[in-house]
Amino acid sequence: MGHSGSPRRLVLGSTSPYRRELLQRLQWPFEVAAPAVDETPLPGEAPEALARRLALAKARAVAAIHPDALVIGSDQVADLDGQPLSKPGDHARAVAQLRAMRGRTVIFHTALAVVCEATGFEAHDLARIEVRFRPLSDEEIEHYLRAEQPYDCAGSAKAEGLGISLLEAIVSDDPTALIGLPLIRTCQLLRQAGLSLPSATPSASAPAATPAFSSPASGDRL
Repeated sequence: MGHSGSPRRLVLGSTSPYRRELLQRLQWPFEVAAPAVDETPLPGEAPEALARRLALAKARAVAAIHPDALVIGSDQVADLDGQPLSKPGDHARAVAQLRAMRGRTVIFHTALAVVCEATGFEAHDLARIEVRFRPLSDEEIEHYLRAEQPYDCAGSAKAEGLGISLLEAIVSDDPTALIGLPLIRTCQLLRQAGLSLPSATPSASAPAATPAFSSPASGDRL
């Protein structure tokens, strides 16, 4: 709880529109802040460890600026045979990623952290999603990328859009994790931090997410 027994502010430490849209499902007002975090993997760092480290680093970075708030940080890393797949950034890299993944199972590690400096609360978790890609033809890959241009997505595909047509199966215990924020785990950590969900706050009056401070939107999914 915040001052005078009022609930603490909630801040999403991410400029990702995907995470923002997911968090709005909880019908709790929140702000958005961009974390200033270097996302470069450490030498030899495994994809799961990278996702966990960056989620916590993002939450801590924003919590340092908003110490009285509950801050959510998250990161997603695609894992093909133990090697991380980053956001492709352009068409050629996306083609290369999808060719490498066709007919294969890719693990998406979606890490989550909640931090509140004022109370000393810090907790984190990770959702593991198995995604099986169909044996895609070059023509299917090209058509998909031209149609959806998912160059800001780790793994070069948006499962919530046309990218679902590229897949054979998705295996996960937290259905929103693949999109970028595991909401079941998010609710669990926020309850541990003292935020009651579902809340008694009138959902109809909950405002849309607002920026906590000015910063350039990264446009990424992470």
